Amino acid sequence: MSFPLYAPAEEHLMLRETVRALADEKIAPHAATVDETGEFPWDAYKALVASELHAVHIPEQYGGAGADALAAVIVIEEVARACASSSLIPAVNKLGTVPLLLSASEELKQRYLAPVARGEGMFSYALSEPEAGSDAAAMKTRAVKDGDHYVLNGTKMWITNAGVSEFYTVMAVTDPEAGARGISAFVVEKADEGVSFGAKERKLGIKGSPTRQVIFENVRIPADRMIGEEGTGFKTALATLDHTRITIAAQALGIAQGALDYAIGYVKERKQFGKPIAEFQGLQFMIADMAMKLEAARQLTYAAAAKSELAMHGERVADLTFFSSAAKCAASDAAMDITTDAVQLLGGYGYTRDYPVERMMRDAKITQIYEGTNQIQRMVMARQLLK
Repeated sequence: MSFPLYAPAEEHLMLRETVRALADEKIAPHAATVDETGEFPWDAYKALVASELHAVHIPEQYGGAGADALAAVIVIEEVARACASSSLIPAVNKLGTVPLLLSASEELKQRYLAPVARGEGMFSYALSEPEAGSDAAAMKTRAVKDGDHYVLNGTKMWITNAGVSEFYTVMAVTDPEAGARGISAFVVEKADEGVSFGAKERKLGIKGSPTRQVIFENVRIPADRMIGEEGTGFKTALATLDHTRITIAAQALGIAQGALDYAIGYVKERKQFGKPIAEFQGLQFMIADMAMKLEAARQLTYAAAAKSELAMHGERVADLTFFSSAAKCAASDAAMDITTDAVQLLGGYGYTRDYPVERMMRDAKITQIYEGTNQIQRMVMARQLLK
């Protein structure tokens, strides 16, 4: 691998400046309100669409920016530094569309990637079910062939941005006898008859991003909305996660950076015993450890993004699965540690909602859970090492 692939190039550094300026001006001022009200951050969505930052990964031939995987990481990271809920806009748009990029027909890509690139609709990913979380292959949602259509019945759970997204990549069982090889992937539209949504989950964090059940009751969709061949859906789902776990790592990096930046500003201002608390060695060691963990996770994430980019261009990258799991796991564990320490550094203020670090600590927790819990990530890494 050539070095520049995971050392950010000049355009990546310029992109970071652009996104940070946008996030500081248009997204950060609303982050606390988004958290308090639990309303979807439409202002952030409009700002990201206006700057073409809502789905930078979509290739140019479908009207997208054609940005590489590292650029997508930087966008998500910088938005998450301001507001974790808003960072799920570019992250979930990528999660929902990577199955199409990997496996869909050219016609399906043109039909669904172009409106996402134009900002006319978001794309969610529907894999998990009430009884099929970590064991996703145990799903029960069925798609039964009926002439040149499929009829879907079932319930998906924990679906990010459900109800606000126009489009959904849905995994469903087409051959119940074949196990994981009997699962196929489909594009379902919010407007399809028989699609409905459960109540919003009442969550610890990322409150501005709705998490809901997606319910399919005799949803009849054309057969040409299948992504790839019948029975390849689960393979596509796993391949997708190799690329998109890296976006969760990016989100975790951004949340952690936001907490670290705030804590550093605070300890330089706050005085006790006649001097800024930044002068106490015990707190200096905490700050040093926070920054060290964050930078280690960032470098791992950027290296994983480089491998993701090679794989998206058809190269065989044997260690992508290991790197994407390691990046997601390391970055989310680091984010939880760093945000918890940031709360500690602010003392009593850190525990109140008047300061942003408690929100960041709550938001960080989900990064250890979704797109595969960190226990699952460790299993995935161990399998890769031992096979």
